Amino acid sequence: MKIETGGIRGRNLVNRGPPPDDSSETLLPESRSDKVFGRQSSACGAIVIGILEWNDDDLWVSFPFRFFSSCPLRELYGVNVTDGSVERYKARLVAKGFTQEYGIDYEETFAPVARISSVRALLAVAAARKWNLFQMDVKNAFLNGDLSEEVYMQPPPGLSVESNKVCHLRRALYGLKQAPRAWFAKFSSTIFRLGYTASPYDSALFLRRTDKGTILLLLYVDDMIITDGLYITQAKYASDLLSQAGLTDSKTVDTPVELNAHLTPSGGKPLSNPSLYRRLVGSLVYLTVTRPDISYAVHQGTLFHGLFYSAQSPLVLRAFSDADWAGDPTDRRSTTGYCFLLGSSLISWRSKKQTFVARSSTEAEYRALADTTSELLWLRWLLKDLAVSTSSATPLYCDNQSAIHIAHNDVFHERTKHIEIDCHFIRYHLVHGALKLFSVSSKDQLADIFTKSLPKRRTRDLVDNLKLVSHPP
Repeated sequence: MKIETGGIRGRNLVNRGPPPDDSSETLLPESRSDKVFGRQSSACGAIVIGILEWNDDDLWVSFPFRFFSSCPLRELYGVNVTDGSVERYKARLVAKGFTQEYGIDYEETFAPVARISSVRALLAVAAARKWNLFQMDVKNAFLNGDLSEEVYMQPPPGLSVESNKVCHLRRALYGLKQAPRAWFAKFSSTIFRLGYTASPYDSALFLRRTDKGTILLLLYVDDMIITDGLYITQAKYASDLLSQAGLTDSKTVDTPVELNAHLTPSGGKPLSNPSLYRRLVGSLVYLTVTRPDISYAVHQGTLFHGLFYSAQSPLVLRAFSDADWAGDPTDRRSTTGYCFLLGSSLISWRSKKQTFVARSSTEAEYRALADTTSELLWLRWLLKDLAVSTSSATPLYCDNQSAIHIAHNDVFHERTKHIEIDCHFIRYHLVHGALKLFSVSSKDQLADIFTKSLPKRRTRDLVDNLKLVSHPP
């Protein structure tokens, strides 16, 4: 089954400021929105009244503004457009959270979010075991969060309130810094009362085991219906990005980046306005959720590529680790690349520059092995929660014989002194049976695509081996 994840959702509502680059929703001029919504302030006032009905008593505090900080508001208006037709009109009152002060009207703001590797692992296991999956979208989720701090809100426009009073919020509003944390606390406490427990390996994964079976609940906002084999794509999202960048009519290329291309901070001409470039970079990071082939670089010749999770895939984990030694000409740092497959399903990967300069290719490969081992341990723990057996050692493939030798050799010398911690870390889990190292030829090294630019044929072969498929509409 084909699953389309994400159009451009940088903004869910259109505001009074400059129009966003995406076209998923239509900006309404103030004069026109007055006609559509009646009066803007009345529309938002009606929404606020609905929210304030939760707190009838002790709602309005009668102190002048100067005695405490009160959060100002912003009105957002939008139109959801589907296939060129208006689906619905939207209005929302949002707090200007950037005016909040730490220690006064907010403290902790961190809220757990499901790791995308958890999402892919769950989908791969569900496809292989033919589990029924259901999606639930909580509308206005953040409005359900209870506030533990004292937060005061200025009265919204159009709402008749005595001039010396402000609203004492009991529940969160969109825009408040602590709103995501308050929502997660509300959700988790509610679901705990229903018999669920949180996975110690992903705080957003909840489990409920009974005699009738196991329910897995992963808290992640997305719309999907899944049965049997599974194909996940972001074609619409990629198409919108091309429109933003003005590249819709450009010719496609065969590889993510030119072979042997090396970018430097001083190379090229500075952009007069880098805002679009920065937005595109952030959007492309999200695109790598289903596009591992662009993790090292980006191209637009494979719009409909996506991940395929087969219903016939065996649930056996294997890993590939690689490094490109001193590949950055600016600082000579190496690039780590790794990927994990559950049977034939690609569930996790990474392409990232190493923190330190490696003095040899062996050191670069060994540091990559350490990062891969860390991800390997976490995935084994997660898969155990997903009822996938991890009793046998996970095969980890590396194309550097020296790095494999160091992992099996318990004698340290000057050659390994500077990576001694990594040596202890890998060897410990090697001895205790969590992983088993295998040598692989460079030709069969699947993680090669995450470390450097490659020729056309090599890129195509790796894309095929990673089970990236293309399904045009």
